[in-house]
Amino acid sequence: MQKMTKGANVGLAELSENAGSVVMSLGWSSPTGQGDADVSVLLLDGNGKVGSDTDFCFYNNPVAGDGSVQLLGKTPTADGDEDRISFDLDAVPARVEQIVVAASRYGGARFGDLDDLHLTLADGAGDSLVQFSVEDAGEVSAFIFGELYRRGGAWKFRAVGQGYASGLAGLATDFGVDIDDDAGGEEQAGAGPGAEVDREAGPESIPAQRTPEPAPAPAAEPAVEGPAEAKPRTRPRTARKKVTLPRSAKKSLAENESWRTARLFPLSALRNDRERETRATSVLLSVMAQVPEFGRRLTAGFGAPAGRMETFTEVSLPHGDSPRRPDGVIRVERAGKLWTALVETKTNGNALKPDQVQAYTDIAARRGYEAVITLSNDVALEGSPLVEVRTDGRRKHKVALWHLSWAEVAHQAQMLIRHEGVGTAAHAWLLQELLHYLQHEHSGCHGFQNMGASWVPVRKGIDDETLCQGDPRATEVIENWERLVRQVCLRLGGELGQKVLPVQRAKRGSDPRARRADLADQLCAHGRLHAEIRIEGTPGILAMAADLRTGKLRTSIEVPVSEQGYPLSKVKRLIRQLEAAPADLHIETLVEGDGVGPRGTLERLRPEPGDLLPRDGAEMTGFRLSLFKGMGNGRGSAETGFIRSVDDAVDRFHAGVVAPLELRVPARRSGGGER
Repeated sequence: MQKMTKGANVGLAELSENAGSVVMSLGWSSPTGQGDADVSVLLLDGNGKVGSDTDFCFYNNPVAGDGSVQLLGKTPTADGDEDRISFDLDAVPARVEQIVVAASRYGGARFGDLDDLHLTLADGAGDSLVQFSVEDAGEVSAFIFGELYRRGGAWKFRAVGQGYASGLAGLATDFGVDIDDDAGGEEQAGAGPGAEVDREAGPESIPAQRTPEPAPAPAAEPAVEGPAEAKPRTRPRTARKKVTLPRSAKKSLAENESWRTARLFPLSALRNDRERETRATSVLLSVMAQVPEFGRRLTAGFGAPAGRMETFTEVSLPHGDSPRRPDGVIRVERAGKLWTALVETKTNGNALKPDQVQAYTDIAARRGYEAVITLSNDVALEGSPLVEVRTDGRRKHKVALWHLSWAEVAHQAQMLIRHEGVGTAAHAWLLQELLHYLQHEHSGCHGFQNMGASWVPVRKGIDDETLCQGDPRATEVIENWERLVRQVCLRLGGELGQKVLPVQRAKRGSDPRARRADLADQLCAHGRLHAEIRIEGTPGILAMAADLRTGKLRTSIEVPVSEQGYPLSKVKRLIRQLEAAPADLHIETLVEGDGVGPRGTLERLRPEPGDLLPRDGAEMTGFRLSLFKGMGNGRGSAETGFIRSVDDAVDRFHAGVVAPLELRVPARRSGGGER
């Protein structure tokens, strides 16, 4: 991987033979775990301007350039978040000479408040090509990380590292995007009956001019239809017109509950694991091919181009003395070029077999295929691959090995049909049927289901104080706990339609394996598992703690105290907000200097809210709200299992405590300055 400095550039063809499709990641971390930013991409012509506002790819327009650029969303890392962007460079329109990649912050937040700002670029095989670390971003609310540009018909990358004090709108308008500052008018004009209105109104503020770096001279190109200025301009709008399904179904016409709805994908005939794998693979791949938004969402991060997709099952491929039959094959055609991935599927908690995955990787390398995708209930972790495969260094063609969990597939389907929308009602219905199939108890596609063979011995070792630091079984429990937390984020995010990400307060730059080993030692010493998740739009971080000594689960959140009113008024306001919360909710007063003041249950504090006021006159800074419940003993997801108890605890806490809180992060607004 080549490390870049500000202003440096490099040709992608010099670094990889698979540079026609690349994935760029923008990453950062925050000392508080709450720092965030939104990625945007601008496709520019030879004059450094967008041809139309559809060439502005941001949170309300995640796909641009006829599908050649797509925002893939955030991925949690050991130290923070990474926002990924897929570029199908072979499909970028010929009029585009330069692609600018930027990010923006809101509400007075600045990039100088974030740590470890960096950009990485990987090729179609998943190999990292370049890395650009930003040393000092400064007090700016928008920042250009880098740009891809054509030179002599080939694509190059330049590390830019330049900020905008005027924010996203200043950056966008400087490159020719026509920003509509009338957010309210846009929403009324664009939202029809049943339309989904985006939570974010649009870009902010007025531009501060930037002098662009000299763009490479454009090569001779075919004529395009008319000058860019003559094209009708469509301003970025805030209202979504795509189809989403209502959360509650229409009243059934069934005569009684014994009447079963006919399903597109029936589950009654499933008898064994092989049938589950075959049926699940066929169901998923067929829906991917028929619903373009869904197929693209699942494959773009694996380096697949945007194009016509076909999927296959029961394919026989030669391999030595006997042919191999992968569970499925995905092929995408774009501009006469094919991208192919072999698919290996497991259901019902069955583990992937290394020899099978190795065989498919070898076949893909010989046949010039681009990827092997594994799909199972398990969740892959950074630095801990589910399957280790050997790579023949003598082969020039590289095959990328990717993993999908069934939980992620269900998450993406739910995000599309409940929150983001798809093109037609038929596509929404297909995704609904897929989601019903995945969530059915007979499908075997329920996601991560087992805390592993080490769960019971570790619990017993903690109980009788015989578990020693350095025990590899504790590390296995930590890895599976991290898998469970990531799955909780996927499930909750799909239900809410919001970003839900794990927060990992680790020392910057720490190795994932070393971090997990340290957490395993802490588990041995204290007998507790701990995790934090950040839910967009909530006033704090939701913390989960499992005390293996006492068998108790604790879910909690710290909320800041209101800035207005007398101390007693602030306490009463909190109690009113928690009117429908469980009576056994524990409330602690947080005071200045990281101290803890009075505490009590909501049931006791309702008639006497003044009992939460500090007795010594210390200044209140916030409140910690907590619920406790017993945790399951088993390692699985059965009703008495640990995984089910964690899911139930998070659901109860979010529905009963977090959701009713009126404290909210301010919504984004369009135009007229920053929030």
